[in-house]
Amino acid sequence: MILENKLDITDQVELARVEEKITKQKAKQLFDSGDITKVAMGTFEGLIYIHNYLFNDIYDFAGKIRMVNIAKGYFRFVPVMYLKPSLENIDKMPQNTFDEIIEKYVEMNIAHPFREGNGRATRIWLDLILKKEIKKVIDWNLVDKEEYLSAMERSVVKDIEIKFLLKQALTNKIDDRNLFMKGIDVSYHYEGYTQFKTVEV
Repeated sequence: MILENKLDITDQVELARVEEKITKQKAKQLFDSGDITKVAMGTFEGLIYIHNYLFNDIYDFAGKIRMVNIAKGYFRFVPVMYLKPSLENIDKMPQNTFDEIIEKYVEMNIAHPFREGNGRATRIWLDLILKKEIKKVIDWNLVDKEEYLSAMERSVVKDIEIKFLLKQALTNKIDDRNLFMKGIDVSYHYEGYTQFKTVEV
């Protein structure tokens, strides 16, 4: 199914290509303009800001809570009827330590509040919480795609694996532009978007 979009693109491959290019441009702009400092760290409002910033040029649903139930493989994300209370509970979760931050990230992934683009927006959100609370970010180049995806899949039951994986990749280069741009590329690679490099769009 092709997502309805503001660009009236009706070809799935073309939509994926255009979406990757535009949202990577927006991710770069988010960093270079300083708009990234406007994000309310660790809140759903902050995640809304990031998602809307990335996807607003393409989708009407950018930054809006989804109105449909969604699944990936056999896993069903939080049903629509429970989504708002779930997000309110996530907002109240503590985020003082690495473990608490990853627990909050895992819960937000289970919520999957948007129709599309959850992973890409939430990984930026995660790094901003880590930066604020423990003065670290993740060097996503050090996190293997298959290991990450399988650890995230299992995190619903047990989060020890994703905590271990991400802890190994922590760095104190919290304001490094190059690291941020490469991180966006890796984040998109997890989702199968690999046509453009963020620094070049």
